[in-house]
Amino acid sequence: MAGEEEDRPGADATSALGALLGYRAYARRWVFLLVLSLLNFSNAALWLSFAPVADTIAHHFFLSTKQINWLSLIYLVASIPSGVVAIWVLDSVGLRWATIVCAWLNFFGSVFRTLPFLFIEIQDPFAFLMAGQSLCALAQTLVIFSPAKLAALWFPEHQRATANMIGTMSNPLGILVANLLSPALVKKEKDIPLMLGIYIIPAGLACLLATACLWESVPPSPPSAGAAHSTSEKFLDGLKLLLRNRAYIILAVCFGGGIGIFSSFSVLLEQVLCVKGYSNEFAGLCGALFIVFGVLGALVLSLYVDRTKQFTEVVKIGFCLTSIVCVAFALAEGLLIMVLLTALTVRRAEPSVSTCQDGQGPLDWTVSMLLMAGLCALFSCFLVVFFHTRYRRLQAEAHMSHSIQEDTSPEAADHEPRPAATP
Repeated sequence: MAGEEEDRPGADATSALGALLGYRAYARRWVFLLVLSLLNFSNAALWLSFAPVADTIAHHFFLSTKQINWLSLIYLVASIPSGVVAIWVLDSVGLRWATIVCAWLNFFGSVFRTLPFLFIEIQDPFAFLMAGQSLCALAQTLVIFSPAKLAALWFPEHQRATANMIGTMSNPLGILVANLLSPALVKKEKDIPLMLGIYIIPAGLACLLATACLWESVPPSPPSAGAAHSTSEKFLDGLKLLLRNRAYIILAVCFGGGIGIFSSFSVLLEQVLCVKGYSNEFAGLCGALFIVFGVLGALVLSLYVDRTKQFTEVVKIGFCLTSIVCVAFALAEGLLIMVLLTALTVRRAEPSVSTCQDGQGPLDWTVSMLLMAGLCALFSCFLVVFFHTRYRRLQAEAHMSHSIQEDTSPEAADHEPRPAATP
């Protein structure tokens, strides 16, 4: 496990230079990536586990629409204050301990949600459900920031984007599984404990692997020049530098807005379709399709940017395509759903549960969908127009590698000045 792993043929020059300078990629980096990916997957599945069956959960626990939504939205609210703390923890404590703490928070949160079914005399089950979701929300802020740090510390230059993609895309993969698994498990109210118990399994496995298999935050030898010469600012100093970085502010606004739109859409999709009379299975299928094509696109694009390094161009094009899809969904929601319904022969049913209607009648999501599309288009335009920056890290690493190659070349050794001969 601790042995050195061979690099792919397309990176012969990089690997040869790395071997000359003592850079080393350890095989156990894949174990770290596996643990982090499983943890990210479990946390995302726990986040969305209630949303695809919101009507059944609301009816069983006598909860309102707002209470059901808060079981998922607590993730977004908790990430605002705890996100800053998570960044400090990753920089101060290290990647290993941050991952272990995250795994235990995630596991305890998943177990805490089952307590209303273990103790019949509990009067307020919503408090236990919210407490469990809150623990998982605290874990999310640690795991969501970790893939990029893991890729930078453990992986060579030509594998960073791929490693980051694997660790990051395990999160939407968990959302995909939750969209499909929750409606498949919960056919009746008595199936809710089974659903909660199954979601404990990946959380417990990630906790066990994180505790037993992770032994160090950084490898003994760096995998690349960037990892070897990286410098970390003090937390407050680094935060001040980021707030003065124009490119970072643009990325934070656009990507933060995009993540917020995606998260809200994933949480509320079942309620949007419920008004139209569609089943939980169909709502879960629609959510799963969003994730499937997103994962496929991320896989292809990560391999592409690993070779071309055209990060900005890919991000701008992807954001614009997402905006077009959001606008199409908002304007043609009824037509698109009817086409899917006809193709998949999904039975329609009249909305009859509390998550589909308020006191005045069925909920109307038209304005919300149009607002979502407008915000997504606004963020896309803002990114395309204002985000222009150089790849400074890539340029620095290329310059460093070029300088080292010149210093170690035979020509440089031949032209090295020698002491003059003494008479």
